Amino acid sequence: MNLSTLLLSGLSLGAIYAALGLSLVIIFRATQMVNFAQPALALICAYLAYSVNRATDGYWLGFAVAIAAGAVLGALTERLLIRPLRDSGPLAPVIVTLGLLLVLQAVAGMIWTAEPRSFPYAFDFRGVFSPAALFTVLVVLGTAGAMVLLFKATPLGLRMRAAAFRPEVAALVGVRVGRMLTVGWTLAAAVGALAGLLAAPPFIHPNAMDTVFVYALTAAVIGGLDNPVGTVIGGFLLGVVLSLVSGYLGPELVTLAALGILVIVLSVRPDGLFGQRVARRV
Repeated sequence: MNLSTLLLSGLSLGAIYAALGLSLVIIFRATQMVNFAQPALALICAYLAYSVNRATDGYWLGFAVAIAAGAVLGALTERLLIRPLRDSGPLAPVIVTLGLLLVLQAVAGMIWTAEPRSFPYAFDFRGVFSPAALFTVLVVLGTAGAMVLLFKATPLGLRMRAAAFRPEVAALVGVRVGRMLTVGWTLAAAVGALAGLLAAPPFIHPNAMDTVFVYALTAAVIGGLDNPVGTVIGGFLLGVVLSLVSGYLGPELVTLAALGILVIVLSVRPDGLFGQRVARRV
């Protein structure tokens, strides 16, 4: 496989990592926590799209249903599982999201079975850089741009950040903290559903999102968990590097390479390549 093919393949894979990484960044910005159930939420949404596609023989209706379902699942998760734990310390939500990950994967297996099922691409996937790959890259770049505008240039984004970092102060100035947290989970789960739709082809099964989540989390940490643009850059860089490692050194070294990149970045820049250091008064 030549270099150009590996680079283009890496960009396509990196876009998928960046998409799921963006959902993690939104949650982190809105709640200051990592949602370990995000791949399972994305998986359920992708399976719903699969079912709609099978029933209607159309791609885009399933696409819309998956995004809407992701938003609803995110809101329900925050209201029913996360909000009751807001005074329980930082570890409790992590445990709950890990438990939700296992439950949703089991539910997916019971409903759709563990058998891999064919999942369609949005567009033709053939070619060095196919229309499907171009669609993936453009969608991720557009989503990242929208997230930057949301957090930097809109009152909603500023209220979400205030509710995450200084909830008591935000409440004093009239910000409805609970509502902002729900909005954050809703947006993150919708973006996660988008990532699931991009990652599912050509086959979907209950563990389809596991590896994608590991690389997405790596991309988010490399770019900075509070930086959407950094996460996208981290996703593309990671995708290209792992594609080159797979092509020249062998696919069995891909996971080790991702771990090595993560360790190197955290050793040099603990806040990520594009993360902002936060000064705290002691």
